[in-house]
Amino acid sequence: MVLDIKKEVLAIIDEVLSLNGRAAAFGLDTPLLGALPELDSMAVVGLINMLEERFGFMVEDDEIDGATFADVGTLVSFVEGKLA
Repeated sequence: MVLDIKKEVLAIIDEVLSLNGRAAAFGLDTPLLGALPELDSMAVVGLINMLEERFGFMVEDDEIDGATFADVGTLVSFVEGKLA
């Protein structure tokens, strides 16, 4: 089974931030941190937790910085790197 990582990441963003489907229209270059008022520090923690649950990996504190959440593409790349 091939995962559509971008689609999964967008679904998680949508769910955690309660965007009611808005995230489905996001592209890889859609800015996240600083552009979505819903994405605060608590939401980042929620996103990380959901990504860990959904994809079955662990994220260490030192693996995460603001650049990871710069846009959809950087977050998808991070997940792909964790799965590689």
